[in-house]
Amino acid sequence: MEIHLNRVDYMQVGVTSQKTMRLLPALGKKATQKVAIADHDGIITCFGMKKGEALPVFKTLPGQKIARLDLGGAAGTPQEKIFVCSGSQVRGFTKKGKPFLTFEANLTESINAMHVTGADLLVCASYIYNHYCDCKDQHYYLSGDKINDITCLSSENLARPVPVLACQDRVLRVLRGSELAYDMEVPGPPSVLELHNKERGEDILYGTTDGKVGLVQIGESAAATRWEINNDKKRGGILCIDTYDIMGDGVGDVLVGRDDGTVEVYGFDSASEPTLRFEHVLSESVTSIQGGCVGKESYDEVLTATYTGWVTGLTTEPQKAESGPGDEVRMSKEIQSKVEALRAELEQLQVKVLQGREQYQQTSQSSTAVSAVPVFSINDKFTLCQDDASYSLTLEVQTAIDNLLLQSDVPIDLLDVDKNSAVVSFSECDSEANGNFLLATYRCQANTTRLELKVRSIEGQYGNLQAYITPRLQPKTCQVRQYHIKPLSLHQRTHGIDQERPMNRLTLAGQFSFAEIHSWVVFCLPEVPEKTPAGEGITFCFHNTFLGTQLEATYCKGEGHFKSDNISTISILNDVLSKEATKRKINLNISYDINDDSVSHTLKMIHPKLEYQLLLARKVQLIDALKELHVHEGNADFLIQEYRNILDESANLLEEYKKQPAHLERLYGMITDLFIDKFKFKGQNVKTKVSSLLEILDNYDLNSLLDFFKEA
Repeated sequence: MEIHLNRVDYMQVGVTSQKTMRLLPALGKKATQKVAIADHDGIITCFGMKKGEALPVFKTLPGQKIARLDLGGAAGTPQEKIFVCSGSQVRGFTKKGKPFLTFEANLTESINAMHVTGADLLVCASYIYNHYCDCKDQHYYLSGDKINDITCLSSENLARPVPVLACQDRVLRVLRGSELAYDMEVPGPPSVLELHNKERGEDILYGTTDGKVGLVQIGESAAATRWEINNDKKRGGILCIDTYDIMGDGVGDVLVGRDDGTVEVYGFDSASEPTLRFEHVLSESVTSIQGGCVGKESYDEVLTATYTGWVTGLTTEPQKAESGPGDEVRMSKEIQSKVEALRAELEQLQVKVLQGREQYQQTSQSSTAVSAVPVFSINDKFTLCQDDASYSLTLEVQTAIDNLLLQSDVPIDLLDVDKNSAVVSFSECDSEANGNFLLATYRCQANTTRLELKVRSIEGQYGNLQAYITPRLQPKTCQVRQYHIKPLSLHQRTHGIDQERPMNRLTLAGQFSFAEIHSWVVFCLPEVPEKTPAGEGITFCFHNTFLGTQLEATYCKGEGHFKSDNISTISILNDVLSKEATKRKINLNISYDINDDSVSHTLKMIHPKLEYQLLLARKVQLIDALKELHVHEGNADFLIQEYRNILDESANLLEEYKKQPAHLERLYGMITDLFIDKFKFKGQNVKTKVSSLLEILDNYDLNSLLDFFKEA
């Protein structure tokens, strides 16, 4: 069963954060609901719709940036009190806009997640969770990694309210008072949590930064996964989730908003499995999503708020009348007045623009006027994609982007992105003298506010990638964002490793503190919390998204143990950690235990990838010749089946080859590094034999490669 929803834009406020829009409860059964939304200017706007127009209920004065908005009220009464957090302060307003609470949480960091239930207020800063009851401190918890969101369960089966934290290290932490009751692993870093049943229930919906959605049932001592939706279409990360019966079948549907602007509605089939019923793409990231009735009574809709502050409804109300040939279409009075109001608004805006232009011309020629740089906010994200071992850089600006300049002091490849319509041009780089490896300019088409790029780095080469963003603003202004590419940049955190694999070990000992060795690990590896973990020592596990090899890091004050089935990983760690220790004048005792079996194990892991890429390259080489034969002969019937298949799939093969530039060279480079690193630990320099290795790779055969590694 499909559903048709029509888009209606209601109003625009300032730039918004995640989860800052809520619908107030309806007064009657089919009455329309009021909308409360908060923005980065610190303004809370509450409005309702009447005869197709947005009428403000109240609007607060500007202030500090608002990070979250939630609704609350005494237990058993309508949840219509509005709570917002900005900085370390929580404020409460009635539905009419009257302030009734200002509470200072006295946290050193800003609150980034909040949940209100009855008299309980739960707030989270980066790593800290605090629970207040009637504004009195009740519980406190320090998390091992950043907290992205919080929700709280209260049901008959649970003795007390149960807070659940979504933490960056791919874990949901369930608390009991100030203690950790248990934690549950999820398939990606969770970015948002929402109760599946608002009234009562133990089910929680979660969304991850890599675009997965799941439902977990929280019990007293353990949690169970009910279902999971994978991100097969490679959509954006999840920013907001809600449950609402938009299909009208009596079962709550799951509404999902993503950071690439996709809005999705999932219904449930007879087996209670989620299935996609509707999707719509907005031009910018969706920060909040709610189900309810806003535009017209009796018509349900999905209400969304976007990054630049647009409040948009996807309504079940039909927006267009259909007629047959010769039929007369009459405009209703309501639509006529709407059109007239829009025309009047357009004329007013044109007059305003003309006045603004004239004023700007006068001030720009004045000798006393001072030019001020216009301030604009950027929403940026630099994340590792597990599927293709590349980094995705997403930039979103509140106004249209004019151009973007990328500069890197490490060798990186730019990959093609289908959604990206910008024109890219490369400049020559003087990499030897200035250590400048990439200069690329993206010129954007009109009204582009969001840009997505993909880059792939080489492990062992580390430095910075800089993005210079210039929007279409006068006077011309630019902001710079810097992204650190780490030595082991293609590694991703995982919950455990396979201990059966042949492992190489690296052991460090010396006069260093726990905080110092932790800072070195943060410098080397992504997804490690910057804050030093609590306790005496810590273990982190990683897997390489490109090759599938693994790494385990265990360290405490004065010693560190690293083990991996890839010698090159151990070699990179050895080089970087000793360099970092030398900078701090710390004497290190380094020992390693190299397992020769690990080399053939790694080569066998590279084998399927290398074989596939060589086959792809050979097929692509044949395409032009086969096309020429096809044109010459008039048909392809005389060719063998294999060549006919290549001709049929030529477009897909070329597309795939183009999407993965330098993939083959990358694999050759990894095998060469493996060869050099194997003998480096034995104290031998084999760089003279690299040319023989490349000859073997050109006529690739796994057994001859393994023999070469053994005999060399």
